[in-house]
Amino acid sequence: MVKKEFQTESKRILDLMINSVYTHREIFLRELISNASDAIDKLYFRSLTDPNIGLSRDDFRILITADKNNRTLTISDNGCGMNREELEKNLGTIARSGTLEFKTSNELKDDIDIIGQFGVGFYSAFMVSKKVTVISLAYGENQAYKWESTGVDGYTVEPCEKSEVGTDVILELKDNTDEENYDEFLNGYRISALVKKYSDYIRYPIKMEMERTRPKKNNDKEYETYYELETLNSMVPLWKRNKSDLKEEDYKEFYKNKFFDFSDPLLYVHTNAEGAVTYNALLYVPSNAPYNYYTKEFQRGLQLYSSGVLIMENCPELLPDYFSFVRGLVDTQDLSLNISREMLQHDRQLKLIAKSIEKKIKSELQKLLESDREKYTSFFKLFGLPIKFGIYQSFGANKDLLKDLLVYHSLNENKFITIQEYVDSMKPEQPHIYYVCGENVETVSRLPQLERIREKGFDVLCMTDDVDEFLVKLLGDWNGKKFVSVTSGDLGLSEEDEKKATDEKEKQYKELLDEVRKALEDKVSSVKLSMRLKSHPACLSSEGEVSLEMEKVLNAMPTGIDVKARRVLELNADHDVFKKLVELKDTDPDKLATYSRILYGQSLLIEGLPLEDPVAFSEDLCRIMSAG
Repeated sequence: MVKKEFQTESKRILDLMINSVYTHREIFLRELISNASDAIDKLYFRSLTDPNIGLSRDDFRILITADKNNRTLTISDNGCGMNREELEKNLGTIARSGTLEFKTSNELKDDIDIIGQFGVGFYSAFMVSKKVTVISLAYGENQAYKWESTGVDGYTVEPCEKSEVGTDVILELKDNTDEENYDEFLNGYRISALVKKYSDYIRYPIKMEMERTRPKKNNDKEYETYYELETLNSMVPLWKRNKSDLKEEDYKEFYKNKFFDFSDPLLYVHTNAEGAVTYNALLYVPSNAPYNYYTKEFQRGLQLYSSGVLIMENCPELLPDYFSFVRGLVDTQDLSLNISREMLQHDRQLKLIAKSIEKKIKSELQKLLESDREKYTSFFKLFGLPIKFGIYQSFGANKDLLKDLLVYHSLNENKFITIQEYVDSMKPEQPHIYYVCGENVETVSRLPQLERIREKGFDVLCMTDDVDEFLVKLLGDWNGKKFVSVTSGDLGLSEEDEKKATDEKEKQYKELLDEVRKALEDKVSSVKLSMRLKSHPACLSSEGEVSLEMEKVLNAMPTGIDVKARRVLELNADHDVFKKLVELKDTDPDKLATYSRILYGQSLLIEGLPLEDPVAFSEDLCRIMSAG
């Protein structure tokens, strides 16, 4: 028996494989099972045209055997097997793939699905093994051969005995260390869990003798151990079954079992795509946000399968951030895999699948919006925020894709509506789309700035997320209708006569307004008479690009930058408080200053802005109260 050496390049690749390529050692089992499935595929394909083989699909199986005494794990198949030449060619030369050669030959039709293509997955066995033995008998031959290797030093091939066609891969596991426990791969339950995780949808049964206990006969207090051959995989993926054969309950149960959620999904989508790219996908929108959804620990992405074999637990390239709430999986044969099945080339196929899925998610959400507003509202309350950020980010690059998914609470209708629905219901004389930002609907609905707008019967959209003010600034308008905040300086409501009357009043009370402005020092950029107030004495508005809401949001960020909007104090000339200010101007300038500070403080609180000096505000109130 002569020991043969791997080629120098192969030695380097093997060393890389063992130490660098695979992220998790447990991947070896997935690779070996996939190879076994490939071998069975080849023989099964031949049986379709060769009646002498005499095997049906039900005759094939993959068997896993754990020998704890000898610390070996064996993966056996009854597939096509390999002769001496094939063993040397496929296992002696790293990155040589018999499967790929078989697939690209004229023998194989396009619709026959073979998993392995790159010939390196077998060597992942050395991550957990100090010696790997392969015993194989090729179909149609009488002599079996044994391939054996301890790693980069080389390998041997010699004749051996084997009674049945197929291949046994025997792993002699490494010794345990302080960092690694290789015994876990001899535990039946651990093996079963790995098969369920990575290879549950291999099309042939994966069997293993599982250790069980039962009461002894005639003595239910004592137990005996026995072994039972069990099938570990379910074989047929739900997403590859005909939709007509599936019920809603099947999809819901699959979701809860697969993604460990106790609640039914809010929405599910089963889609099959063919054309430039071919894939099957199952997509779910949860009915509850994951506990860590809005944290750095949350990982977006879909499970990625290649022909039923799990490649990645989370593939972030398949989901944009704004659809990060979607859970599910994609199964495709079209991806180009390199070196290992868990390292993807970011190629055209992956991008095509991601783009197709993005469009499908948008389409399904749009359908839900139109068909079931109550359910869509529940969804948007949970996951509307990432959609809003998706519009705002990248300078609005995704604005056209996502803007139709926005819904906001309508003050007039007391429910969530789309922006287009708002525009469609606008009165002919209404010049703008009015919105108000704040902590919640109840709070913003009581803002004094709303009085004039609501008196005219105009609707107002309530926006309660920090990003909303920035979002509408980016949108700018909707089909020619400009977005205007109720706290902005100009609402566009004043008629010429009314504006002229207000200008005349401001001239009349110019000295008073200047005194109020002087009392507030640099806290406001101006003081003017309001055309929006009815029952309230005062309110704040803003001038310029930075709104009051933007000021709140930006100052809440940990940047250390103090942002100030150009604040305007608006006074209601028809209110009794204003009449008191007029009286105090000539009789008690100090009390006028106190009143001015109190009105400004009240306006800050109503707007949800902090008082600059709460103690001074409290002293002003006490001074007025004690004066009677």
